[in-house]
Amino acid sequence: MHTPTVLTIAGFDPYGGAGIVLDTKVIHHLGAYGLSAISAMTAQNSKGVTYSSAIDAQELRVQLETLLDDIKIDALKIGMLSSASNIEVVSDIIDRYSIKNIVLDPIIKSSSGKVLLDDKALEVIIKKLFPKVTLLTPNLPEINHILGSSYQGEVDEIPQIAKAFFGKLVDAVLIKGGHSNQKDEAIDYLVTNNLGATKFKTKRVQTTHTHGTGCFLSSAIATNLAFGKPLTQSIQEAKELLYQRLYLASNIQLNYHDKTCDRREMLI
Repeated sequence: MHTPTVLTIAGFDPYGGAGIVLDTKVIHHLGAYGLSAISAMTAQNSKGVTYSSAIDAQELRVQLETLLDDIKIDALKIGMLSSASNIEVVSDIIDRYSIKNIVLDPIIKSSSGKVLLDDKALEVIIKKLFPKVTLLTPNLPEINHILGSSYQGEVDEIPQIAKAFFGKLVDAVLIKGGHSNQKDEAIDYLVTNNLGATKFKTKRVQTTHTHGTGCFLSSAIATNLAFGKPLTQSIQEAKELLYQRLYLASNIQLNYHDKTCDRREMLI
């Protein structure tokens, strides 16, 4: 009886609505065992991020080596890395421990607009990590920042976006539709080099509180991969779970008629 193990490398959100805290909640909710290594410290609440500082690269390395010398992991979720030196450490660790089932959520800015990864570090993440991951999960602002583009999230843009990422040696990219112009549906597209495009859609939950959804989705996908599920099934189940939690949390907020109530408290 093997319990799948999932390692998350991400920033610490003391509010618990995103980052390593939410990742671990999702991993455990899905029945796997969550390990974690902190890459950055933040100060944030329901209103946004007020402070962010990268963990020293040697501290991150020691965290990872101590865990991986002891435990074999079945999947890895990578979120906020904050610095070029941290990215170098993670790249080295992936090679050294032959890690598979890697989901990278390229955190560049917070939902409130605070920059969490500078352009120099972004160049390193593209060079060092993009070729190694199983799946990249960018939203539309991240896509435009990475590619230097101005896509609007239209369906006919998907092949162009995918081609640009394949040019950066990404094997598979989930082009998320949360920021698209679709009013009634949230549609994500998985595009791979050899299998073409697969569409995943749910009804759109009308809420302004979207902070943490990318962490939730990528952690759920990584956990499903750890259970040995195929990539398409892992994404489909993760997206359905996210929709369910957003829908229930949105209803709870409305029922209480409390404008200060934040759905992140109810996700997991």
